[in-house]
Amino acid sequence: MVRGRGRPTRIFFAADLHGSQIAFRKFLNAAGFYDVDALVFGGDLMGKALVPIVRENGGYRAHFNGEEHDFEADGLGAFTKSVERPGFYWRVVDRDEYIAAKADPLVQKGMFQDLATARLSEWLSLAEERLAGTRASMYLTGGNDDEPSVLTALDEHDGDRVVACEGRLVEIDGEHTMVTVGLSTYTPWDTPREAGETEIAEAIETEVAKVPDVGRAVFNFHCPPKDTPIDTCLKLERPVAPGELPRPVRAGGRFVTTGGGSRAVRDSVERYQPMVGLHGHIHESAGRFRIGRTQCFNPGSEYVQGTLQGWIASVRGGRLAGYQHSSG
Repeated sequence: MVRGRGRPTRIFFAADLHGSQIAFRKFLNAAGFYDVDALVFGGDLMGKALVPIVRENGGYRAHFNGEEHDFEADGLGAFTKSVERPGFYWRVVDRDEYIAAKADPLVQKGMFQDLATARLSEWLSLAEERLAGTRASMYLTGGNDDEPSVLTALDEHDGDRVVACEGRLVEIDGEHTMVTVGLSTYTPWDTPREAGETEIAEAIETEVAKVPDVGRAVFNFHCPPKDTPIDTCLKLERPVAPGELPRPVRAGGRFVTTGGGSRAVRDSVERYQPMVGLHGHIHESAGRFRIGRTQCFNPGSEYVQGTLQGWIASVRGGRLAGYQHSSG
């Protein structure tokens, strides 16, 4: 926790890193680079895929980015680095282990979750090490893409600098607080932490009830407000056949867009008018949008390229004193 002071409290906010090693390290380094007091994350910590690397004929073989890759032992490091860049996980396996896992979805899921948990635990340890002795703290939450079993590593983390912020009232400094909800509305991807608007509204009310002064609070809600410039995305058709991917909807030869945010989130911002709204979820809609007195931010996400998108928000006396978008 950062104590109140004469100067504004500076918050660096990012979301949707999806396992990217490069983007997370940039997020961690943002504490010193941007001279901030709090690193706030808005959800979606986990990567999206596991790449098995099969030992074969004294070398290795893997399928990645739609291509087959064959390489020797001295190429393993470079290959795994390329797999980690977009946030994917990898594991070296024997041919028999690969065949057994390929035939059993439960084995695949267990392997994926084990690797995701290991990476998250590694991030937590790294953050504790790097932030020790600084004034900055890191506040993390899961989003809709994060498996509850993997988030257990965050919930059970016992450290001085990294805080699991969902489900608790966080004191950003001596005069400002923050509440967090990591759920999203339903998506065509059928992700682990989706919910209906009623459930999201109930979760928000539970958190807001903890806030002593909503006008001095930060709402860290993974889902952005519905039908705003920061929730616009392609409208997708739900898959019909198993293994099929969602497809963009077209009309008159053009792609159709929709609001991928939450009505419950928008209603809560309109009703309570918090000091700041921090949101993610919709990667392609970086920007800001004011609802009454509340400035709402979405940094967007380009984690596949290893780029960190963020917003720096300065708060003082229950007011937003300044803000700036960052990318790098």
